Amino acid sequence: MGVRTVKRPVDLRKIEQLLHLFPATAILGARQCGKTTLARQFSAVHYFDLENPTDLVRFDNPKLTLEDLSGLIVIDEIQRAPDLFPLLRYLIDYHPEQKYLILGSAYGDLIRQTSESLAGRIGFHHLGGFRLDDIGHENDKRMWLRGGFPRSYLASSDEESRLWRTNYITTFLERDIPQLGIHIPASTLRRFWTMLSHYHGQTLNYSELARSFGISDMTVRRYIDILQGTFMIRLLQPWHSNIKKRLVKSPKLYLRDCGILHTLMSIETMDQLLSHPKLGASWEGFALEAVVRLLGKENQEVYFWATHAGAELDLFFQHGGRAWGVEFKFADAPTLTRSMRAALADLDLKHLWVVTQGKESYLLDKRVTVVPLGDIQTIAKGIG
Repeated sequence: MGVRTVKRPVDLRKIEQLLHLFPATAILGARQCGKTTLARQFSAVHYFDLENPTDLVRFDNPKLTLEDLSGLIVIDEIQRAPDLFPLLRYLIDYHPEQKYLILGSAYGDLIRQTSESLAGRIGFHHLGGFRLDDIGHENDKRMWLRGGFPRSYLASSDEESRLWRTNYITTFLERDIPQLGIHIPASTLRRFWTMLSHYHGQTLNYSELARSFGISDMTVRRYIDILQGTFMIRLLQPWHSNIKKRLVKSPKLYLRDCGILHTLMSIETMDQLLSHPKLGASWEGFALEAVVRLLGKENQEVYFWATHAGAELDLFFQHGGRAWGVEFKFADAPTLTRSMRAALADLDLKHLWVVTQGKESYLLDKRVTVVPLGDIQTIAKGIG
């Protein structure tokens, strides 16, 4: 399957800024999301891939391998050499002519290790699949069905895309997870991941999941931590503010890539997707991921909000000292709802955008704007 190159200007610009500011920059993201392709667009003098047996052997003595080098040094799949971080700190401090670009696929451990060893010396860029801006908003339905992984999106047919994703899931479970030192039967984690796909867009109930799968709450949390730490799922935390209402306090769960979601749910074509009971949840997760990436917010900076009385806001965030909200509606012409009014009042929103799959932008209220998914740049401009 041939894969053409797609320019990714937003990600390239952000990585360039980090390389300018820090002696080390980490690109973190799921396997096959394009980290290596992006890294090769920089003028690296030295490139090491720790999945290459030859390079891995050279890192049996990493100090000898790295100490005399200068310029930009790229180390790919760095999670395979976790003992490297203290040495990188030494090299960065005593060899200012060196710059490091490190790539990794395991979020939690890498963040912890680099925070301990490279505090103040490293910047992080979290890379997902293609952005809507990368592929053109006229192609959003194709990305919605196939997801943003480059080889899945760029496949020559929907069937080839589905086949790639099926094999990606198998490889992830049977090879990638064990390489991280996690020893769970691939079939067990696959069944759990498939079950999670049916909770996509819903508030997470650990006890309910545990009962459904026949395991303990702690095991459920461990499996979810694994999938979150390898960039497969997003847990959107609830926003708690000091108002006198009973608020939902459990996170909402989304599979980050809609193509993987559809594969796990055996959705193969757009016709099947449009007639599926999870249609609205699928589109909500797709649009939410696009907006979060547009805003450039970290996981801990975005929330949802819900009360036990039924009021809810799909996405809440703060920026510039003000509160903002986004709703996602798979409808051409949504109207102002009681829930939106409650969110505006209770959260003191500066503005609320309602993202739709329609084609027209219009005002529902002086603080509420309907905007098509293809025009979500309006949100970034609106918050300044």
